Amino acid sequence: MTTPPRKPAVFVCNRCQTGAYPALICGVSERGQCDPARRHPMAKLFFRYAAMNAGKSTALLQVAHNYEERGHRVRIFTARLDDRYGRGFVTSRLGPQREVEQFDGDTDFLALMRETPGVACILVDEAQFLSKQQVQQLHEMAHLRNLPAICYGLRTDFQGELFPGSATLLALADEMDEMKTICDCGRKATMNMRVDAGNRKVTEGAQVEIGGNARYRSVCGRCFRQG
Repeated sequence: MTTPPRKPAVFVCNRCQTGAYPALICGVSERGQCDPARRHPMAKLFFRYAAMNAGKSTALLQVAHNYEERGHRVRIFTARLDDRYGRGFVTSRLGPQREVEQFDGDTDFLALMRETPGVACILVDEAQFLSKQQVQQLHEMAHLRNLPAICYGLRTDFQGELFPGSATLLALADEMDEMKTICDCGRKATMNMRVDAGNRKVTEGAQVEIGGNARYRSVCGRCFRQG
């Protein structure tokens, strides 16, 4: 009598775990990878974060160009409250600028995507200003609708505290990448220091205050503590 083959262990990906799709749609193997015979595309939620002036907007514009050069449609969003270069623009410090859609606390990404099928990717600048619910929507679209979202933003504010949007992205993003920039001292800059008109460190105030180089400096941890 032959022994029946042992059934492989079941590992469930985010998409299948929700129950929105038939059980074991992935055909997951013992290695925890999708069976090539029943593979489905795996979109992801990305969070690319850095201190200020690390080239986040430049990178976003390049990604958008790469998609569109190959005939794919993208939707680009930036925070409505960011008016450093005029409202509704993603602007690189190197010069390139592009008019884009704006999001605020009332923006429903799920509803917007239902209205516009055929989008290959969502790109979000100033993603630290997303709400917790909006990040959850982007995560849902990646795993249930196969629509990747790439978010660029700050991790922490001038007091070293997480922004709500950044905190949720750190919790839910499938891939995170730290973009690099440098402090005046030559070390890697990881913090955003708010300064006054005399270039002195500011330690109190509202979390959100829009400003550029006259109001913020990208610094390393040591310079942040030394002020």
